[in-house]
Amino acid sequence: MKSILQIENISVRYPRAVESAIESITFELQPKTITALIGPNGSGKSTLIKAILGLIPYQGKISMYGKPIEKSYRDIGYVPQRFSFDTTFPITVEEFISLTNTHKDISPDRIQEVLEQVHMLSKKNAALSQLSGGQLQRVLLARALVRKPKLLILDEPEAGVDVGGEQTFYNLLEKMVEEHAMTVLIATHELDIVYRFAENVICINRVLVCSGPPKKTLNQQMFTTLYGHELQFYGHHHDNDERIT
Repeated sequence: MKSILQIENISVRYPRAVESAIESITFELQPKTITALIGPNGSGKSTLIKAILGLIPYQGKISMYGKPIEKSYRDIGYVPQRFSFDTTFPITVEEFISLTNTHKDISPDRIQEVLEQVHMLSKKNAALSQLSGGQLQRVLLARALVRKPKLLILDEPEAGVDVGGEQTFYNLLEKMVEEHAMTVLIATHELDIVYRFAENVICINRVLVCSGPPKKTLNQQMFTTLYGHELQFYGHHHDNDERIT
């Protein structure tokens, strides 16, 4: 199967930095799959995502459908790690989604459709500032989906979301992949999310440490290599789930 995204020897060094934030990272994303991107704080996960999105300069080659990534940005949806806004600004959920329509090519019906898909249609007239963390993440997901992306990138979308909201969010995401044939890349710290929802995992700590199916790739030796120390695990959500601590 031909990959949808190709990352070849990607390196990023920020101005005045002593060493690269990421160095010579190479991997591919297969279509219609969920891939988790994991690594310790400062490992370069967000840097790699910014490079894919064209937000920072990089060395190496990033391709989508075998063509330079610059030709495919409109086929990429993005849900950021944190979304800050002025809580006193009177904007509704529907108005917020409408801000995506900079080229006037998104119909009001499409906005209604994505809000319904993420179970937020009933909140379309609610103020953005009134939403819970989980509700806000679903609205951000709707905004990312409005152009029907082929690739969806999420940077720790569970940040600031309670357990119930997190479960709802990932169930929705899994449904979107199944129904709309999307490819998803998720940067996360949540090991239970990796085991439960991801078909593949990419482990980085400035360099690519390993990649593959979670059950074959994730083991104590890998975690020691990736994080530099022995890890402890504890149950989360279900008795069989675990989280990195």
